[in-house]
Amino acid sequence: MFSIKRSLLMALCALATTWASAQTLRVGLAEDPDVLDPTLARTFVGRIVFAALCDKLVDVDEKLNLVPQLALSWQWSADSKALNMKLRPGVTFHDGEKLDAAAVKFNLERHKTLAGSNRRGELAPLTSVDVVDPLTVRLNLSAPFSPLLAALSDRAGMMVSPKAAQAAGANFGARPVCSGPYKFVERVAQDRMVLERYDGYWNKADVHFQRIVYTPIIDATVRLANLKSGQLDIIERLAPSDVEKLQQDKRFKVSRITEIGYQGITINIGKSDQAQKNPLGRDARVREAFELSLDRQGLAQVVMDNEATVGNQWVAPNNAFYAKNMPLPKRDVAKVRALLKEAGVTNPSFTLVAPTTSDAQRLALVVQAMTRDAGFDVKIQAAEFATSLNMADKGDFEAYVLAWSGRPDPDGNVFSFHGCKQPLNYAGYCDAQTDALLNESRTQRDPAERKKVYEKIAARVLKERPIIYLYHRNWLWAYNGKLSGMRGIPDGLLRVGGLKMAP
Repeated sequence: MFSIKRSLLMALCALATTWASAQTLRVGLAEDPDVLDPTLARTFVGRIVFAALCDKLVDVDEKLNLVPQLALSWQWSADSKALNMKLRPGVTFHDGEKLDAAAVKFNLERHKTLAGSNRRGELAPLTSVDVVDPLTVRLNLSAPFSPLLAALSDRAGMMVSPKAAQAAGANFGARPVCSGPYKFVERVAQDRMVLERYDGYWNKADVHFQRIVYTPIIDATVRLANLKSGQLDIIERLAPSDVEKLQQDKRFKVSRITEIGYQGITINIGKSDQAQKNPLGRDARVREAFELSLDRQGLAQVVMDNEATVGNQWVAPNNAFYAKNMPLPKRDVAKVRALLKEAGVTNPSFTLVAPTTSDAQRLALVVQAMTRDAGFDVKIQAAEFATSLNMADKGDFEAYVLAWSGRPDPDGNVFSFHGCKQPLNYAGYCDAQTDALLNESRTQRDPAERKKVYEKIAARVLKERPIIYLYHRNWLWAYNGKLSGMRGIPDGLLRVGGLKMAP
């Protein structure tokens, strides 16, 4: 009898453990996000967490079409200088406060005015926000602004509780209150972020896990080991070298989609005094030589196991806004030496800051080896990702391995990086004509005419090389084969709606 009872108890415990596990989605991230405040945040992994935490006015689908989320519909004015948005009724924030037109007005104004906002450039033409009625908001612009809806499909469109934001002030990111399917529970830096299902969510029927635990694990091998051992259910940025073998394991699945962003090397050409202390920063000929010492196809093959598309711009070659007037340069060691001789530089040396993630470190090492043959002495400085971003902010670097996850509209890949004094312009590039063209690209509604403007921007920016664009990665997610509902969307984010774990 005792044996039967014991066996029954063990079975019940096992069932309880399985049930608890099934109720928690365990996600392995390649980095620890920065601040969990959509106004201030910059990191890709932060956007992954936000996808569960903070709904946006609009979203994008698998083909990058804009689709409703918090806004059910929208309409431009005849002069394209005002956008009316009809909001979804019955939406509440995680503190129970209503999401209405007044809340949207608060959030957009917060993006524009909060100290340190990284959304300010994304919403630059927004002059005012009107509450038309409780569920209608009008966005007024100084000029037509083509990228607006695309910006509102990301952090600029994320809505936080005005009550909570006002109460927390500068500390809001430590305990964010949004309107997504999951609410914030706790965060332990470099260890975990825990979210819990919000029962008041407007689409709760599509939310199947009780909790989500995000765990930052920098090393791709360790992330994969945790997936294989059952400690994680899904991991982002599977190492390309592990794809083939994992695909042979029927316990797991791999999701692959080409990013809309890029992998590049940002060069300090004017961010700080360091720009003039090194020939790479002060002389465009040395930067050209550096680029010509690189074999992009070789980089994609060795670093990414060919899980990438080579490119030399902020959008991939298959993008409608790719500037064909600036074709992909090929490695040319003879020209490298000629350029260095012309610049009066022998064996130029500089330090390349690389985040401690596996992919960034691999790239840095291959770049170091590849450029050595052409006469460059590249030293590598490893830095934790958040630390590396702070270094970029301060201009405390010579060159920096920095990837950008990308935005549906090309403006999101270029304006803030190359506009004078824009928040993501880590290179310190500033050119009045480029600024004028960037602003023109935003006002141009005709795609064909807009493309012509981007060709002019590319001709100017790529000549100076504040960023050397290398390739466009495949987003590689690996996950438990029992998990269903995965969606491959080019922004690389994990949509938690619809995800289910089979018994």
